[in-house]
Amino acid sequence: MTLNLKNLLNPKVKVSKMGEFQELQPIKGLELSAISADLYGDGRDDLTLFYFREGANFAAVYTTSKVTSASINWNLRIKRHFVKALMINTQNANTFTGVKGAQGLKEIAHALSKSLTLKSSQNPEGVNEVVKITDLLFASTGVIGEDFPYLKIKNRIPVLVKKLRDEQNKYVWFKAASAIMTTDTRPKVAYEECKIGNKTIKISAIAKGSGMIAPNMATMLAFIFTDANIPSVFLKVILKKITSTTFNSITVDSDTSTNDMVAIFATGKAKNLKIYNVLDPKLQDFEKALHRLCLNLAKQIVVDGEGAKKFITINVTGARSVIMAKKVGFSIANSPLFKTAMAGEDPNWGRIVMAVGKSGENIVANKMQIKIGGHLITEQGKVAKDYDENKIKEYMKWNSIDIKVNLNIGNGEYTVYTCDFTHDYIDINANYRN
Repeated sequence: MTLNLKNLLNPKVKVSKMGEFQELQPIKGLELSAISADLYGDGRDDLTLFYFREGANFAAVYTTSKVTSASINWNLRIKRHFVKALMINTQNANTFTGVKGAQGLKEIAHALSKSLTLKSSQNPEGVNEVVKITDLLFASTGVIGEDFPYLKIKNRIPVLVKKLRDEQNKYVWFKAASAIMTTDTRPKVAYEECKIGNKTIKISAIAKGSGMIAPNMATMLAFIFTDANIPSVFLKVILKKITSTTFNSITVDSDTSTNDMVAIFATGKAKNLKIYNVLDPKLQDFEKALHRLCLNLAKQIVVDGEGAKKFITINVTGARSVIMAKKVGFSIANSPLFKTAMAGEDPNWGRIVMAVGKSGENIVANKMQIKIGGHLITEQGKVAKDYDENKIKEYMKWNSIDIKVNLNIGNGEYTVYTCDFTHDYIDINANYRN
């Protein structure tokens, strides 16, 4: 991967000595661990557990796919808004695994519940509370349709729980972020701080995703942890709003997964002032920080798109509505012809025109303007008078490309983030199960 995160993401973020990764800070009330159940057969970490000894408020958004994993189905049946743990496995999606996959997950839930209950009894403060299976959330990622290796996972749960730790240094976060990867080439982490009243709020997050990435989630998982005290009902509204312009504004290959999940957990340990409604002014700084964090993670997923060499930003303005701008943006971003032209560093702007036209939206061709990297390409239904292809070819060598399309028929605008299609994408997916 040749893309440089520091150039593409927030230049103000604190970067650790581990490279271009942010240093995530500890979240009070959270313990985590990551180990191997040898699901890959090579000993890599593939099981991750996040544990909230005193529980956490939470909210989640899931895939809109009509085919969903046993993990998603489990979570959707949990009606509580206060949970004790989240466990993630990689290598196997536990999707299209029938009754056996669902029953295997239930056995894992019972085993995890028992181990966490035993752990809670060791609380030095004397709290001995039963952890119910309805206190647990799950996420899975990997191959669809293969038998769910629930026995391998179940047998490793005692070790997974034993290794829980609350000293969340950067290496522990890095280990957890690495354990949830599939075809990712790098872990994805993000951190933000903000204020609620006079209290400093910490937000740490990890994510995975590289291919099968499209709006309405993607084959991606994102888990956000904060010490803020915010009711679940407000977290849900904020997360859904922010997702629409972050995780749902990216695409790698137009495919929507069966296992998508973005969740936020709030331990309440910051003891900030009480939040009375979702429009409470005290939430403004938190919402902005959460948006920055989610957009950061979403961009990292695109940067790490399977086989990607170029990060592409498509900004559509002058549309009749935001919905129209979004449809035009994704029509361009999902076009294989456009994406392969980007990979070949070919300023074939005709492919942008084609993609705008096929969007199904009522555009006015003579009013549309297209810019590549600030260079005016088209105007008044034809190539711009000062168009210089040599300058555009030089710009196309960059690893970050900006495309601007002004429809000039309204005030709606939307930004889509995508990447190019290279032969590596074919190689990765042709050999995915090998």
